[in-house]
Amino acid sequence: MDHQADQRDLKLLEKDKYTFSVLGRILNDSCRITLTDHKRLIICHSADPLPVWVWTPDDLSLEEKERAWQTVIQACPISDGYRYNLKNDLASFFLSKAAEQGIHAALTMNLFAYNCPKPLAPEHAADGHIHLCTQDDLEEAAKIIKLFHEETGINQRSDEENLDHVRKLIADSRLFFWKDQEGKAVASCSYMPNDDLAALSSVYTFPAYRRKHYAQNLVYQVTKMVEHTGATPMLYTDADYTASNACYEKIGYVLRGKLSTIGSDPLR
Repeated sequence: MDHQADQRDLKLLEKDKYTFSVLGRILNDSCRITLTDHKRLIICHSADPLPVWVWTPDDLSLEEKERAWQTVIQACPISDGYRYNLKNDLASFFLSKAAEQGIHAALTMNLFAYNCPKPLAPEHAADGHIHLCTQDDLEEAAKIIKLFHEETGINQRSDEENLDHVRKLIADSRLFFWKDQEGKAVASCSYMPNDDLAALSSVYTFPAYRRKHYAQNLVYQVTKMVEHTGATPMLYTDADYTASNACYEKIGYVLRGKLSTIGSDPLR
C-alpha cells in the first residue's frame, strides 16, 4: 500500500463523486493516514475527531473485503476510537468480522449523499431573511454550530476548536443564519467548496423554531448562492431523518449515494 495518493485515486473516485466528495477533497491535504493501492482500496484519515474514509468499488470479492478489513483495522483500530465511513455492503462485512473477533463495533449512522441539479423554490415562504454571518456573530454562531454537532453526534470538537472552525467559516463568508421577523437567529447553514462541488452543512434550527420552514428556505437560498458560483450544490444527511430529507428533496436535491458510519457507539 502506498502512503501517497495521486491522480489515479482521484480518477477512481469519479464514479462516486458525491458519495465520496469529502475523501476527494482531503486526499490532497496533509492527512494523518493515507493508504492506497491506486486500484481497489483507498483509506484516508485527516484528523481527529473526523472519521476514516474507506473507498472501494462496488464489486468487491470476499478476499478483497477481507484485505480491506485487515488493512483498516491495523491502521485505525475501532478500539482506539476510530469511526469509518464506507459503503453499506462493506460496512456489513466489517461488523460481521468485528463480531467474530470479539471487537465491539456498531452502526453509528446511515448517510445519504445528495446533489441539487436544479434548485426549486420552497412551497412555503418563511418570515424573516437570510443573514451572512460576520465576526459580530461569532459567539452566537459558535453556539449554534456546537448544537448542530451535538445533535447529529458527528465531528464533535472542543469549544476552542469549534470557535476556530466557526471563525474561519465567517472569514470565508460561508456561514449563514436565517433571522426571523423579529431579527432572532433561528437556523444556520454553511458550505464548503470542493473543486466543482460545494457541500452544504451545519444545517440546524433551534427546536422551538422548527416546522416553520426556516431551514428549508435558508438551504434553498444558500443552494442558489452556490449555484451562482458555478459549483454543484450537494450535502450529506442522516438517512434516518425522513422529514428532513423530504424537505431537501422538495427544493431539488436528488439522492446520489449511500454510506454507513461504523464505530464503537451504537446507532442513536
